[in-house]
Formats: sequence, structure tokens, C-alpha cells
Amino acid sequence: MWRETVTLPFKYDFDFVLERMEEDPLIHLDREKKWVDIPVSDRDVRDVVRVTSIGTTEEPVFLLEGEKEKDYLLERVSDIFLWNRNINEIEDHFKETSLAELQKEFPATPVVKSFHPYDALMRVIIHQQLNTSFAYTLSTRFVQEYGYKWRGVWFYPTPETVASLSYEDLRKLQFSGRKAEYVIDTSRKIVKGEVDLHSFYSMTDEETKNSLTKIRGIGKWTAQNWLMTGLGRPDLFPEADVGIQNAWKKYFDLDTKPDRSEMIPESERWAPYRSYAALLLWRSLMGKK
Repeated sequence: MWRETVTLPFKYDFDFVLERMEEDPLIHLDREKKWVDIPVSDRDVRDVVRVTSIGTTEEPVFLLEGEKEKDYLLERVSDIFLWNRNINEIEDHFKETSLAELQKEFPATPVVKSFHPYDALMRVIIHQQLNTSFAYTLSTRFVQEYGYKWRGVWFYPTPETVASLSYEDLRKLQFSGRKAEYVIDTSRKIVKGEVDLHSFYSMTDEETKNSLTKIRGIGKWTAQNWLMTGLGRPDLFPEADVGIQNAWKKYFDLDTKPDRSEMIPESERWAPYRSYAALLLWRSLMGKK
């Protein structure tokens, strides 16, 4: 087993990261002891990397532990937590905008990627148009039925596994007929090579959205959320998201939910970090620091 310490030269609220991750029953973590296990299954490497916070938000330090290819896994974990993106610079940016007070209330809020782009896509398709509780119920059933558990950590099923399912297999888990079709058909396109998730890494946000929304069952909201959670893009603002609209109404003290036509011009002032702006607004609904 290898162990490595990573020190960040900027603030990073790992407690909030764990708080958000705890919403997902599939993620193996301990908020008190401040660790989370990261399942990695790609490039012929399968391992679980434990990430433990041994520092503070102001002076973040992490202990990473794994068994397989150290350099590769360190790179993967750093990419998931976006440790190459200086949050201090993002905070300085927001100090000059209408989000200054929100940034002050929730400092060092990081965007974090899902553990794998395919997992992220399946989750956003499953979760779209559902309340949070039932959304996680469905994705948990999906993984526990067709994924696998290794060293105490759940791994999502592969695209090949999902592509081989029948729609009725997912209907038995309480998927709607349409959602079962979207999940399986999208997986089949990936297996056939008609959709290459890794090709989106080199595309712009707009190119990716245009490509993804051609797939049946993936609309603008799903594409935007996948860009944020799957690729960790910094400048997405899902103005159609109900949570964002409710947070906007609360923060700007409006009588009614905002119209998208007023949200877009204001959110453009938060570029190039609109994903962080969205996360700040979502966090304000949680009401926790």
C-alpha cells in the first residue's frame, strides 16, 4: 500500500464536499473522521483510494492511500477534486460581483467531479425530473442490482452490463418506461462507439451540449449537469433548475421566482465561474456553513 500527503496552496472546504457526498447512499465515507473512499475502475486499474482530510479549510492537507498505480491514481483523485483550480482566485472574482455576500457566507466552496464520467451520466439521466429522495433511491437500486461492491465500496455497472439489460429489468426497479429506455439506449450507444464520453474532454461546453442533446432523453438540464459533475466544467449555469431559481429568489429577496430572461444577463457577470456561482446558490438553500 502507498500513502501520499497532498497540501493545497489555497482554501478548500472538504467538510462541505463530504456533506454533499453523504446525500448519495452509494458513497462510502465518514464525515466525523473526514474520509471518503474513491472507486477507480478504468485504464485496466481497479482500486479504492481513501482520501482523508488532515488539515483545515484554511490550510487544507490530505492523506491519500491506495494499492495500485500510485502516480496514475494520484492524478485521478486530484482531477476528481479539481485540486488544480485555485479557489482563492475564484473568491476574489466573486468579491466584485452581486454574489459577494454569498461568497463571504460560504467561503472556499469547491466544485467536485463525479468519480467517473459514465457514472455521472447515468446518475443525471436517472435523477432528472425526480425529487432528491426518490432519485437516490433509484440510482442506489440500479447500482446495487447491476454494479458490484468491492472492498466495501460500490462500483457502478459498466456500459456493457447496462447495454445488455432489457427495459423490463429496470422497470422492476420502479424506473419509468421512458427512463429505462434512456439509460439502456444511451449505454448501447456508448458500447457501439456512437457516443464517446472521453471525446467531450476536448470540446467546448456548447459543442458538448449540442452533441449530448441529440441523444434521446438528454435535454439541456441533463447536459449542463453532466458538464458540471462529469467533466467539472467551471462555467455552467443551469438557470432552468428549480433549486437555482428558489435560491435566486431567496438571495435577491424577490417576491416571485425569477424569469430566465433576467437570470441569464446577471449570471453572465459571474463568468468564467458560473458553476461555482450555481453551487453557492444551491448551498444557500441548505443553510449550512
